[in-house]
Amino acid sequence: MRKCHNSYLDSVSSESRGALIVLEGLDRSGKSLQSSRLVSYLEGSGHSVEPWRFPDRTTSVGQMISSYLANKSELDDRTVHLLFSANRWEKRSQMEAKLKAGTTLVVDRYSYSGVAFSSAKGLNIEWCKAPEIGLLAPDLVLYLDIPPEASSL
Repeated sequence: MRKCHNSYLDSVSSESRGALIVLEGLDRSGKSLQSSRLVSYLEGSGHSVEPWRFPDRTTSVGQMISSYLANKSELDDRTVHLLFSANRWEKRSQMEAKLKAGTTLVVDRYSYSGVAFSSAKGLNIEWCKAPEIGLLAPDLVLYLDIPPEASSL
């Protein structure tokens, strides 16, 4: 990872609110790797930081999502979209508390992925965005833009 001096990240200190940083991109675009590298970099710079990812399969809704992703259950596309959104809502309070305590959260996938996946399945994009209203807004979104062919390697 290139060394980056970002005035926003430089201004985040342990005594201020943490930053909500989201990494988005295609499946297998390197989000998990880059998230891990960013967490290491920020820790090395003295920031309180935690890696997060969605879906969070440790929650009750996350367990339902896990079952769906393992093809153990069939669900309507709208139901799937609402489950993924509910999973983010389950964690909202915890995320907000961590941010207020000064912890930066580096999140692998967030609302944008849910809207993109569901609208690509033909659901109305405005309908897809509606359940996300009220979730915490990221301070920074990093989109890993790679060709689809590269993600399948």
